[in-house]
Amino acid sequence: MATISFLGNFKFSFSSETHHAESLKSLGHKVIKLQERKNSSQDILNAAMKSDLFIWVHTHGWETPGEIGMDIVLHQLKSNNVPTITYHLDLWLGLERQKDLEKDPIYKNIDHFFTVDEQMAKWFNEKTSVRGHYIPAGVYDKECYYNATAKRFDVIFVGSKRYHPEWPYRPKLIEWLSNTYQKRFRHYGGDGLGPMRGDQLNALYSKTKVVVGDTLCPGFGYPSYWSDRVYETLGRGGFLIHPYIKGMEKEFKDKEHLVFYEYNNFQQLKELIDYYLEHEEEREKIRVSGHSLVKNNYTYKHRWKQILGELGIE
Repeated sequence: MATISFLGNFKFSFSSETHHAESLKSLGHKVIKLQERKNSSQDILNAAMKSDLFIWVHTHGWETPGEIGMDIVLHQLKSNNVPTITYHLDLWLGLERQKDLEKDPIYKNIDHFFTVDEQMAKWFNEKTSVRGHYIPAGVYDKECYYNATAKRFDVIFVGSKRYHPEWPYRPKLIEWLSNTYQKRFRHYGGDGLGPMRGDQLNALYSKTKVVVGDTLCPGFGYPSYWSDRVYETLGRGGFLIHPYIKGMEKEFKDKEHLVFYEYNNFQQLKELIDYYLEHEEEREKIRVSGHSLVKNNYTYKHRWKQILGELGIE
């Protein structure tokens, strides 16, 4: 069993840091939670120096209080052979936030950067002294369940419409779904019918025939990065139609675990939605298969076991 110091946002039960910490604890490790913007850099250093690993899920724009900088903390930990890592679920390259890679000391001083973007891992390995690792996202195992129920909703989209300015496809997609399916379509998110989390989100997916997904994909051709909502949707019991991104075939099989369509091909998307709205047996077979795949292979327990294995930590 390892002792792990973990700096992140633990104020909310639905935060990725909370899910990661609980996944690590379920693997038998001791996790010391350090709240970002609250624990000082000296608190963090003191805790991490007594640990086998320091994890920092760094949130954009939030600073750590204290008299010593976090770059100094990371250097001192490295000098004392305490490995330091981060695991991020977001895309940087090609977006405004790419500037953070030059501004923020975490991206120059941390030992290992685990990312769901394969190009990002390559960038770190080629451009910096940080070791980049590619590991796709997952879903929290405690939320990975499916309750078969009667379907009340035809088509839904879960996620914000006002997204990154670099990705105008998202509002275009939601508007098309709304215009095409009208009262048969529901949009859930902060700028839709409201956010859905926890058991409510599982229930929503169970009650819905077709979930349409989306991933920010610059130029419709950026490979080997897709949203964690793919795993969340399948793991929580949703039947998902999602644009194909190169690399997804390594994790999922088309028409076995989910259904792919070509980005920006709304005619194809409509044909697929209409088909699976009517063909319940085929749709439910795919739904069950996708759920089983994710639950048995792609939870955050699986991902953290892989991460710790790459670090040589048992």
